[in-house]
Amino acid sequence: MAISLNVYLVTNGNGREAVEFYKEAFGAEVLAMQTFGEGPSSPDHPIPPEAKDWIMHASLQIGSSVLMLSDTLPGMPHTVGDNITITVNTDTAEEAKNIFRKLEVGGKVNMPIQETFWSPAYGNVTDKFGVLFQISAAAEQA
Repeated sequence: MAISLNVYLVTNGNGREAVEFYKEAFGAEVLAMQTFGEGPSSPDHPIPPEAKDWIMHASLQIGSSVLMLSDTLPGMPHTVGDNITITVNTDTAEEAKNIFRKLEVGGKVNMPIQETFWSPAYGNVTDKFGVLFQISAAAEQA
């Protein structure tokens, strides 16, 4: 069983600038950076043209830690103070679901744990103490 915790920042359309800022400030290595325009499209949730180059997900290696971040889509709320979450990364979907079930007790489910295009089990929950968590199982290795 392997679990890691990382800080996840949500920026308001300036994610690319934040990546460059933290890269320089910490001497970080950019491990991944994907824009909304590079992700799968959905007619139910179209990406506005102005947001196609915004960051859907980025991760930076800072020493032995990983800082992750993404932009909020236009029209979605962005509240400073609520823009920092803790990500919990697990090896298996079952492990992710188990942790999610425990964190949701007395809290609020923001996105039920489910399969996504990047994870066999991903969910977002605010625990009973008001802490925002993103739970994600590693994608199956072929």
